[in-house]
Order: sequence, then structure tokens, then C-alpha cells
Amino acid sequence: MAKYKYETHLHTYPVSACARQSVRENLEFYKSRGYDGIFITNHFIDGNINVDRDKSYEEKIEFYFSDYEEAKKLSEEIGIKVFLGIELSYGGTDFLLYGLDKEWFLKNPQITEMKKSDELKYFMENGGLVIQAHPYREAAYIDHIRLFPRCVHGVEVINANRTELENKMADIYAENYGLIKFAGSDNHAGNAQMNFAGMESDTPINSEDEFIEAVKNGTVTPFSFSITE
Repeated sequence: MAKYKYETHLHTYPVSACARQSVRENLEFYKSRGYDGIFITNHFIDGNINVDRDKSYEEKIEFYFSDYEEAKKLSEEIGIKVFLGIELSYGGTDFLLYGLDKEWFLKNPQITEMKKSDELKYFMENGGLVIQAHPYREAAYIDHIRLFPRCVHGVEVINANRTELENKMADIYAENYGLIKFAGSDNHAGNAQMNFAGMESDTPINSEDEFIEAVKNGTVTPFSFSITE
């Protein structure tokens, strides 16, 4: 039986400054690849977001959610489900968050003043699913690797843009700490992406809450593949 595939880690332009393609281009591409749904996980206001830093918190939040809101409007036309995710940043250490919406963020501006570990725990206390993205990523701009085993539900053990070693170390980490094993493409390139990862299910997912429950129950599992054409 065919699996329902979900992209869990995707960046779109213009919200993510490092993304190369628009919301529509991404939705059309994933639809063409047979995905049932995508999570748009743009960089939050603590990361590589394409917004004036002098704007108010409320203005930043409105801009941040604009790509997701556009995607929701296009989802029925294109025929692919769209879900909300968020990627938070902390000096090169990143986290994926699912389950909290724009209204929640508008009501909680104090998160910008929290220590990152306290902020992550606060998300969890408020029903959010917290996944550390590419925990063993190495890059010239990353001073050191940080791990937060007591502040997350799980970790990306497959990130399609990371090395085999980085993913292997993440899997060892998740296994030994009893963390949920998660996967995502971390797609910034849109239809130029060649390596993919995500979560798949035997039954369709219809909401962020259903997805969170399925992740926690183990009824969605990681997948990965590459394309050459």
C-alpha cells in the first residue's frame, strides 16, 4: 500500500532569506512528486528571516506567517495539504516546532526574552512538538555543537542536506536518549533539491494535532530518497 508522504522541513521565499523559490513553486513541485502534504518551516524572527529588524514584534509575526497563509490559500487549488511549522535558531543550533499558531505567538512576545532552554520547555508545556534539527551539523559559522536532550521531544536523524556522519551521530544520540527519530529535507532550493527526507504514514494526516499525535505514537516514520533527473 502506498504511503502518505509529508515534507516536514521546508523553506520558502520571501520569508526565509536563504530560500530560493516561492510558495507556489514549492507547492507545485511537491504535488508533482506525489506528496500528500508539506509543512512550511521558515526561519523564525530569531533566525535568517527576510524582515527589517527594526519592525515591531507584531509586524515581524505578521510577516513571518505570510508565506504559510499564502500556502493555505493555494493548497486547495494545487491539491496538496499545507501545515504550519517553525524553525527557531540559536547561534547555529536550530529547532523545529509544530502545533502553535500565529495567535499563540502574538499573545506570547515574552518568548524573545527567554533563555533558549526555557523557551523550548515553554513551547512543550503549551502543546508544541519540539524537534532539534540537524543536531550534529558542522559549518564554519557554527562555533560548537549544542544538544538539548531535556528540552526536545526528538531529533532529526535524517536531514537530507547533512552528511552521513552527521545523521549517524544524530541517530546514536536519539537512540541513547530515547528521543523521537524524525526526518526532513531542509529544502531551501525548491525544485532544485535532489535529496529528500520526511515522515510517512499509512493513513492521511489532516491537521497539525493529528501529526503531533502520530509522531508521538510512532505511526509516522522517517523516509528518505534521492532523485537524479
